[in-house]
Amino acid sequence: MNWQNYIHSDPNILVGKPVIKGNRISVESLLSLFANGWSEAEILENYPSLTSESIREVFAFTAEYIKIA
Repeated sequence: MNWQNYIHSDPNILVGKPVIKGNRISVESLLSLFANGWSEAEILENYPSLTSESIREVFAFTAEYIKIA
């Protein structure tokens, strides 16, 4: 998986928080939705600009970040 194709940080977007490219949907927000019991189907329904692949890349990004931290 290559999360760099889907996630980036820009100091001018959400104060540099990692977001899905082309959106202002942060990795943090998506992880919070899952933590609060939302399913992938619910997220895709409410955020139609996302794809299943972009959601998987959130987890790939998070897994890599945790290795570094």
